[in-house]
Amino acid sequence: MSGTPSVLLVTNPLSGQGRGAVAAAAARARFADRGVEVAQVHGATAAESVELVRAALADGTPPDAVVCAGGDGLVCLALQALAGSGVPLGLVPGGTGNDLARELGIPDDVTAAVDIVLAGKARAIDLGEIDSGTVRAEYGGPLRFATVTGTGFDARVTLRANRMRRPKGSLRYTVAALAELTGGLAVPYRIELSGTPGESGDTVIETPAVMVAVGNGRTYGGGMLICPDARLDDGLLDLTVVGAMSRRDMLRLLPALSSGKRIDHPAVSQYRAATTTLTAPGAPATADGEPAGVLPATFRAIPAAQPVLVP
Repeated sequence: MSGTPSVLLVTNPLSGQGRGAVAAAAARARFADRGVEVAQVHGATAAESVELVRAALADGTPPDAVVCAGGDGLVCLALQALAGSGVPLGLVPGGTGNDLARELGIPDDVTAAVDIVLAGKARAIDLGEIDSGTVRAEYGGPLRFATVTGTGFDARVTLRANRMRRPKGSLRYTVAALAELTGGLAVPYRIELSGTPGESGDTVIETPAVMVAVGNGRTYGGGMLICPDARLDDGLLDLTVVGAMSRRDMLRLLPALSSGKRIDHPAVSQYRAATTTLTAPGAPATADGEPAGVLPATFRAIPAAQPVLVP
């Protein structure tokens, strides 16, 4: 940053059970110590947060960076406002998962993260985009995401965990997963793939599945390796399809996933495409941990869509 640098600091006091508020206060102090002009915004709702960032970007001279002090959900909200602006995104990890920051090598340390923002080294990363009737009704257009969109079982787990107040931390997701295992598991999925490397046409897969994850990045939920071969700069989305399996097998699979291990099960398949459409009856979706409507939905990779400040 040159001249009189400025940042727009986006915060969410609820990120990481309060970690976001602590990270935001420390980041603001560090920026001030370095002579950076800081404007801070946080909305009472997701929609309000997006509109506040949009308004700030449209109001005269844009900041040198929009900095999210929080987790992946907060980043997802900021991405909706940043679309097409060219303003780089900075990350100060303060959420529960922080998967995008981890993927980009940004440390879970406020001082180090702020210094990365100030160094001004930008990397263009791909984003994923979800388009469906329910997403357009909620966000006014397609929804962009940086890490992973979960559909089916894992989306239900995330939505249940978000409603829970106890227990704290990652154990909340374990309790939510056990609760969801008492219900139905596999449902019929229709998976339409377009732009698959090495394929000249489209591919259609119809299969029962517990869940289908669409990954721009490799992990979600604080390091769960759901799309192990995904890359943030290949112009493609990776799909992990967890096919029909017993509750016993799911109970064996979940600890491996939670510990960050590659899933190894004959019912699990991997695909890669530039565009995919998923259809499944009643299956919800969550993008970067945020509600993303229900299927059917179309997912697209947007190459080099967002500059992010990295080490």
